[in-house]
Amino acid sequence: MWLRRYSFPLSALIAVASIVLFFTVGLNFGIDFKGGTVIEMKTNESPADIAQIRADLGTLDLGDVQVQSFGGPDEVLVRIQQQDGGEPAQQAAVAKVRSSFENRVEFRRIEVVGPRVSGELAQAGTIAVISALVVILFYIWFRFEWQFAIGAIVTTINDIIVTVGLFVVLQLEFSLSSIAAILTIIGYSLNDTVVVYDRIRENLRRYKKMALPELLDRSINEMLSRTVMTSVTTLLALIALYIFGGEVIRTFTLAMIFGIVIGTYSSIFLAAPMLIFLNLRPGGGQAKADKEDKEEDDSAAAPA
Repeated sequence: MWLRRYSFPLSALIAVASIVLFFTVGLNFGIDFKGGTVIEMKTNESPADIAQIRADLGTLDLGDVQVQSFGGPDEVLVRIQQQDGGEPAQQAAVAKVRSSFENRVEFRRIEVVGPRVSGELAQAGTIAVISALVVILFYIWFRFEWQFAIGAIVTTINDIIVTVGLFVVLQLEFSLSSIAAILTIIGYSLNDTVVVYDRIRENLRRYKKMALPELLDRSINEMLSRTVMTSVTTLLALIALYIFGGEVIRTFTLAMIFGIVIGTYSSIFLAAPMLIFLNLRPGGGQAKADKEDKEEDDSAAAPA
């Protein structure tokens, strides 16, 4: 618990820096959010010449174009930015690509996302994240006490902000899969936090006279091996996905790896010390436990 003197200021500094970067630098929004065209193609030659495809697309005057390997060595994924002129301009861009590559590739998939659809996706993604946080807040408040609920939500919001900061700093493409990664990180981080909080609540009843910092240290140490083993096991799977999963899910996997690390950190160094900051005393947590003990004693003493 003594490390909270360093973990709180450090976490606050990183969170503030992430917010500042978000509003100054901004996210690198993918086609899902800013509109554009996704074309999946299979080349006649293997492996595909990514550099030549990128050069040929550059001559079509389509603006920002991204080309990356997808699946097999002869499969390519092309992303074209939203064209000025709306839907007709997007279709014209697709026609240019088709005419330029029609004899060299097999077109597997073509998806056009307009600005209206991308705006709806951004709104839906934001609502999903906020709704998850609100429901979690009320659940933990009902399951534990208000100090636990606020501590869990504050640390979870910190995890979200810092993860978004990672996207800004590295300029990773922010797409619908990024929203999925953030929601998964929320679930993972909260699972870790609730496990620690559950042990804290048990120890509040067991050690009624123990000082709160000592009790929190004991609770974390009792759950530390479980937390570390769970995190390491998850990271092993994610690292394998990052190395061998291909370009398409690499951004998602990198966000998940970072989220698991930051979520484990926040469960240990932020969520538990937050209870001291919120003035949770053994007496405050003990009032409910004493009431439950009294009800159990009364029930046992009642005649059959």
